[in-house]
Amino acid sequence: MSAEQPLTGRARPDRRPHTLKEWRKLGGYDAVERGLKTMTPEEVLDTVAAANLNGRGGAGFPAATKWRFMPKPGEAPGDGPSYFIVNGDEMEPGAFKDRILLEAVPHQLIEGAILAAYATHASEIIVLIRDAYRDAIANVTRAIAEAEKAGYLGKNVLGSGFDVKMWVHPSAGRYIVGEETALIEALEGKRAVPRKRPPFPAQSGLWGRPTTVNNVETVSCVSHIVGNGAQWFRALSRTEEGGTKVFGVSGRVNKPQIIEAPMGTTAAELIERAGGVSGTGVLRCFQPGGGASGFLEPAEADIPLDFAHVAKAGSMFGTGTMIVLDESACPVGVIARHMAFYARESCGWCTPCRDGLPWVAQIMARLERGEGRMEDLQVLRDTVEIAGPRGRTFCDLMGGAMAPLGTGLARFGDLFEAHVREGCCPIARDYGRAAA
Repeated sequence: MSAEQPLTGRARPDRRPHTLKEWRKLGGYDAVERGLKTMTPEEVLDTVAAANLNGRGGAGFPAATKWRFMPKPGEAPGDGPSYFIVNGDEMEPGAFKDRILLEAVPHQLIEGAILAAYATHASEIIVLIRDAYRDAIANVTRAIAEAEKAGYLGKNVLGSGFDVKMWVHPSAGRYIVGEETALIEALEGKRAVPRKRPPFPAQSGLWGRPTTVNNVETVSCVSHIVGNGAQWFRALSRTEEGGTKVFGVSGRVNKPQIIEAPMGTTAAELIERAGGVSGTGVLRCFQPGGGASGFLEPAEADIPLDFAHVAKAGSMFGTGTMIVLDESACPVGVIARHMAFYARESCGWCTPCRDGLPWVAQIMARLERGEGRMEDLQVLRDTVEIAGPRGRTFCDLMGGAMAPLGTGLARFGDLFEAHVREGCCPIARDYGRAAA
C-alpha cells in the first residue's frame, strides 16, 4: 500500500464495500497477522505512540496515551470482560466522514479495532453506530460475520492466544453520545448523560469494567500504522501530528465532499479541491472543525490544519469537518442555526447548558426575525464569558456551542449590530436585491 493511499484510497468510487476475499487481495488483515503473531500488546501500543496518532473524534487526545490507562491482565479488579468501543455516533454539524469510512471500508475498521483491543487487553469490541446510518450498520455487521468465519475474531485468533468478539450496537443517536461516558450510559440502556470523572472509563467504564472509547477514524488508522510502521505514518503529515486526515468540506463550496489529505493541509487547498467557493465565489469565513469550532477568516486560510495550529489561531480543529461561508452567507444566521441545534441536543444535566442554550437560541432567533435589541448583544457576550470557557459545565457541550458565538461576536460584531439597527439581516437584504 502506498503512502498516498492509506485510509480512503482503497475504497471503491461507488462506496460499495469489499468482500473479505477482495479485501485480502489488497493486503487486508496482513497487519492483524503481523501484530498478533510477531508483536506483544505493548509493542503494538508503542508503535501507535511513536506514530503520533491523535484522536480524530474532536478532542485530539493521543490515542496511545488513552490506551495506556487500561489495566493489564491480572490488574483489573474482579472477573469480567474489558471493552474497546468504537464511537460511530456522528452528529457534529458538518460531519460526515465516519459514515463514509463505515459504509465503504468496514474491514479497515475491524482490522484497527482488533489491534486496538489486543493492545488494550480488551476482550470485547462494540461498534456503536447511530441508527440513521442504516447502510453503515449493515456493512459493518456483514464484515464482522466474514471476519469471524475467517478466524480473525473469536477464540484464539490466528493461534495467538488472544480471544476477542465484536458486534454492532445501533444507537438512537444524540449529539451528547459523542462524549465517551454519555455513550457508555447509552450502551447500558440509561439516559445519555455524561458521568462524573474520576473514575475514568479505563478504571470503571461499561458495566463497571475497564473500557476505552475511540472514534471511527482513529481506529481506522491503526492497521496502517502497525502494517507500515510509525515512521511511515508520521511521514504522511506535514506537521508533528502524525498521519493523514479525512477532512470534510461542506457549506458554500461547489463540490461538498470528504478529502483525505496530509495533516497540516490548509483550508485554501481543501476549498480548491472542493471546487472553490460557491455563491459569490468570495470567502467570508470558515469553521475548521465543524459546528462547535470558532470562525476563521480568509487571512487564516493558509494556516496548517491540525490541532496545535488551529488552536493557536483561536479556533478548534475538532473533527476536521470544515464549513465554508461565502460573502452572501450570514454568520449570524449560521450561528442561530447552530444554537438551535445545541439547545435541542443538550442532555439537560447542568444549568448553564440546560437553561443557557435555549435562552441563547431564543435571542439568536429574535435577531434573525429583526426583533433584536442592543442589550441582547451584551447578554450574548456575558453568556460566552460566563459559560463559554471549558470546565465551567459538566461536559464540553456548552463550551463547544459557545465557540462559534464567541468568535462570531468578536469577528462580526458589526453584523450583529446591523441586525438590530436595521431590523433585518443586511446580507440577505443586499444579496436578495442583487439577485432580483
